[in-house]
Amino acid sequence: MFFKLFGLEDGEKTKLSKKNLSILFAVSEVNGLAKSGGLADFAKSLTESLVKLGQDVRLVLPDYRKIVDNFNREVVLSTRLEHWPHTAYSVAKLSMQGVPIYCIRCSKYFDRSDMYEENNEAYTDNGERFAFFSAACLDILPKLAFCPNIVHANDWQTGFVAYFLKKRYAETEYFQSMRCVISIHNAAFKGMFTYEELQYLPEFRLRCVPEAEISSTHVTMLKAGIVCADKINAVSPTYAEELKTELGSHGMQNEFRSRSKDFIGILNGCDYSVWNPEIDKYLPKNYRATYQSMSFGKKVCKQALQCEMGLPVKNVAMYGMVCRLTNQKGLHYLLPILDNFLEFDVQLVIIGVGDPFWVDQLRTISTLHCTKFAFLEIYDDRLAHLIEAGSDFFLMPSEFEPCGLNQMYSMAYGTLPIVRGVGGLKDSVKNYDSDSIEATGFVFDKPSSEALLVTISRSLILYIQNPKEIDRLKLNAMKQRFFWSDSARKYIAMYRSALSESA
Repeated sequence: MFFKLFGLEDGEKTKLSKKNLSILFAVSEVNGLAKSGGLADFAKSLTESLVKLGQDVRLVLPDYRKIVDNFNREVVLSTRLEHWPHTAYSVAKLSMQGVPIYCIRCSKYFDRSDMYEENNEAYTDNGERFAFFSAACLDILPKLAFCPNIVHANDWQTGFVAYFLKKRYAETEYFQSMRCVISIHNAAFKGMFTYEELQYLPEFRLRCVPEAEISSTHVTMLKAGIVCADKINAVSPTYAEELKTELGSHGMQNEFRSRSKDFIGILNGCDYSVWNPEIDKYLPKNYRATYQSMSFGKKVCKQALQCEMGLPVKNVAMYGMVCRLTNQKGLHYLLPILDNFLEFDVQLVIIGVGDPFWVDQLRTISTLHCTKFAFLEIYDDRLAHLIEAGSDFFLMPSEFEPCGLNQMYSMAYGTLPIVRGVGGLKDSVKNYDSDSIEATGFVFDKPSSEALLVTISRSLILYIQNPKEIDRLKLNAMKQRFFWSDSARKYIAMYRSALSESA
């Protein structure tokens, strides 16, 4: 089907599918080395799945301080970037789960306490930092004698990779056969900077780069990637459609619409080697998708969660939430109804870090309702697993959600997601009120606190009045599978499509 979406004929498909591909995967973070969010999970899982399918994948990312301090690497290249003063850099190599990883080491840009920001303030030279990284991603290729078929960029941090490949290296023979794709994980973050901030780039000194320009003074790295990549994908089919609308495009509908024939959505997968209640090392009791095992296992996990969070140990509906504390995650829908919701016989656990405004609000409400609501300003992987297992319902009332992963984790653990019908949430959760037989959660559409409260109340009524039905839905959810191997095959189809159109 994906070959047809991209206009490949059967003969072209057969010819292309005989050859495994070589891929440079350019990304600003990867789980296991440096992580701030779902992009890191995506990078790790997709590259590992592509390697298992026989592709030659090399991942490249900045050599952040946290990597330097914790991992031994072999330095395979020391060099300079042409036209960029004071930026000698080196490349350190390591391997993770069969994926070779090139770490771009440049102390001026990456020897810092965090990746993008400190104390909720973005580094003022992020434009310069990631323009350098994008240029270095391509600069290393001939120097390391790696000539990939595909360069896969991700989000604004590597948007200039597509621009450089299309413009700077268009006439350079070594690069002419390469094709670039870019994955959009969150188009709200565009990488917007002034021309003044990018004066190390020769192409930008004349202040006229229409591929990236949004005004006479500003450019966005994401726009450059969208305009210049050969193929584009969003991380879910619904998010791809939303990005072509005025409401859902974060102001970039024209760019996405202009690339419609080269633009699709591919739903992320779930890493079941990590998120699996049968083998999860963080759980006090493992369990599987049978009524007896699930019922007892989740009971033990709920009691452990209650004890750890300082809540009374009792048999009540437990709602969980693990997220970055931002507007995107729908906190402005949730907080206005929390006092009303907590009047019911329920418990709620939220953990996350982010905007100090939301931290203060959540902390205040949890103090007022300390026997029902526990909040921690933290992200802790072990606790996130326990929340998934110990909760009955998981809240994701997102304003927008490119894909989302927690709804997939929740379903794997028999925890019913309560989500807003946007992006990947709509693509992965089956709504009880639309199809009670196949349902795996609860979905609401209207962007309002009232709609969220109605849906949460609906779930609670069902939990109290028909616990057997809730158990059936939990088992439905546990049987859902979103395999990364399926997603990886769709990426391979996209890569081959990009190559076929250049043949």
